[in-house]
Amino acid sequence: MSEDEGDGHAESGRRTHVSIQDGDFHVDGRPTCEGRTFEGIDVEGLLFNSRMIQALFDDDNPETRDRWAYPDTGEWDAERNVSEFVDALSTYREHGLHAVTVNLQCGSPEGYSDEQPWFVSGYEPDGTLKSGWTDRLRRVLDAADDLGLVVVLGLFYFGQDDHLDDEAAVKSAVDNALEWLHDEGYRNVVVEVNNECDINYDHEILGPERVPELIERVRSHEREGYSYPVGTSFSGGTAPTDGVVAASDVVLVHGNGVDDPDRIRELVCETRDLPSYDGQPIVFNEDDHFAFDAADNNLRAAIESGASWGYFDPGEGDYEHGFQSVPVNWGLSTERKRAFFETVAEITGADE
Repeated sequence: MSEDEGDGHAESGRRTHVSIQDGDFHVDGRPTCEGRTFEGIDVEGLLFNSRMIQALFDDDNPETRDRWAYPDTGEWDAERNVSEFVDALSTYREHGLHAVTVNLQCGSPEGYSDEQPWFVSGYEPDGTLKSGWTDRLRRVLDAADDLGLVVVLGLFYFGQDDHLDDEAAVKSAVDNALEWLHDEGYRNVVVEVNNECDINYDHEILGPERVPELIERVRSHEREGYSYPVGTSFSGGTAPTDGVVAASDVVLVHGNGVDDPDRIRELVCETRDLPSYDGQPIVFNEDDHFAFDAADNNLRAAIESGASWGYFDPGEGDYEHGFQSVPVNWGLSTERKRAFFETVAEITGADE
């Protein structure tokens, strides 16, 4: 990826431009949290984020679609879902959030699921993009661009990649998504090839050994010297492979399942100790541990280690809770949500 802040910015006609400079995130030419320390911790250049994976959600399986009905209408409504998400973005930004993670195959709409019979995918079986999904994605990216927000855009999810016909369809999906992003001129996007590449993918190219091929494929889509920063993630508590780090502009790790904050610190150290590590930013973009008022917690462990941290609230299966269980209440509707955003506001200085 080009590290020239202005590269393609004016030409794209877009307001928000994310880049990586010496391992720090810059937005519109300036590091995030510029000059900011929190309780002695340097947070300049970090990307505080939240997993909002269902922003684009829709289900093409008529046998499961009714599961996602809103309690007040008794019906699922993809338009309502994305509209309410877009409306909430300004609240997130006001609390100092820098980025949201969404995905073109979303994530489990029940938080955690052993089986996933629904059909949730932004692609036709041959990898062609579905127009309804790109319409919703455009609304999300436009709103984020207006607010100065970065979007971590995932391309694949292990519960849904089986809906793509074959490896050629996977490659076609990557090409189609990247060409669409370039055609639209977005510069506020970081690409996450797939969520947790080490879990149960049907296509071998989406697994840890071969996913670097797709990371390089994303980077090969370059226009006027600009390519999208890209990486992929591993399951909670798992350090990335040397091959994935070698191919990546950003190293995405997960903290879900990690109950001891010291393990978060170890993950950062293990990543930096890899032979291929070359100063890329390390970003936790999924962690379902909270305890924000505790003396030590996963968020604090990450930022003390110089890594960015992201909130993952799977919910408890009802409308008010979480940001992952569908239908989603995108508001700050629980004490846990409010605690996270208040913590981010305090760390970033957004509450000052």
